[in-house]
Amino acid sequence: MNKKIKLGMIGAGSFSREHLEGIRGLKNAEIVAIADSIEERAKEKAETFAIPSYYKDYKELLAREDIDAVTLPLPDQVHCQIAVDALRAGKHVLCEKPMALDIEECKTMIAAAKETGKQLMVGQIGRYTPAFVKAKQLVEEGVIGDLVFIESEYAHDYSKIGGTGGWRVTPERHPILGGGCHAIDLIRMIAGNPTEVTAYATNKVLLDWPINDTTIGIMKFENGVIGKVFNSHGCKRKYTMRTAVYGTKGTLIFDNTTPFISVFKEELNGMDSFLGEDQQVIEMKLPVQLNNHNCAGEIEDFCDCILNNRPVTTDGVEGASTVSVGLAIVKSVETGLPVKVDYNF
Repeated sequence: MNKKIKLGMIGAGSFSREHLEGIRGLKNAEIVAIADSIEERAKEKAETFAIPSYYKDYKELLAREDIDAVTLPLPDQVHCQIAVDALRAGKHVLCEKPMALDIEECKTMIAAAKETGKQLMVGQIGRYTPAFVKAKQLVEEGVIGDLVFIESEYAHDYSKIGGTGGWRVTPERHPILGGGCHAIDLIRMIAGNPTEVTAYATNKVLLDWPINDTTIGIMKFENGVIGKVFNSHGCKRKYTMRTAVYGTKGTLIFDNTTPFISVFKEELNGMDSFLGEDQQVIEMKLPVQLNNHNCAGEIEDFCDCILNNRPVTTDGVEGASTVSVGLAIVKSVETGLPVKVDYNF
């Protein structure tokens, strides 16, 4: 029988269901315990998903020697302390995005992982979305030539989902960090690390929230590539992570809720002019599987890395890099100046 990673889960809020649904079908993992400071939530999830044990105090869960790793579907503000406690208790950790809300906490988490020798993975789940994975592959294969410009957006109306206790409605949780980290990480996944950002923001929708509800960040990369990230937590539209990647020989347009990638090429079958006009008007639709929140793929990869002693893809440095870009955007908004992104962790 193949070995299974025995998982504990800390946090039984709304997103824990995504983790639990993902774990349920995995061959390399099983969930054995769950904890939440609101004990009734832990009990409800334990009963619904046939989890043998539940706790109010997460440290009781961490004290169990039979638990190999934990997942943390928790509010952003508590990621650091609980992740560090779990690492020092000898558990591998899959921490939800964003890794933390400031760089010092990211550094603390990275140091704890190094100190304990345990895996720390940040749940940048967009890296497991089929359309995003395929788009990265097409770029790496040179299908659209060299990168010129990349833009991604995280548009999600949060007006009715402030989170239990209002954890999303806090001044330290800038939307470009809390939600926009998805789009930032996707840009980084395809184009690499931006070196500098200039950003603008406004708050015209969520007037009773102490945050800017809409932000754009303009990015500079090495080799002349430029980019843009857009984030809105007050927009009135269907949730999307629409992304466009422009190259010297073509363009990709895709998102996380459409079953295809739109591909435009410089030429098709040796032709470079279409319908009598000197422009590309033929849209090729490349089918992709729909799997927006692919928790199963993410947790399966996490467990496979543990079982095979393979480094996780989105380790602490990757998670901190996405946070650092987000914080540079916040700083640019506050100062009105371009900001260099710091990747020294």
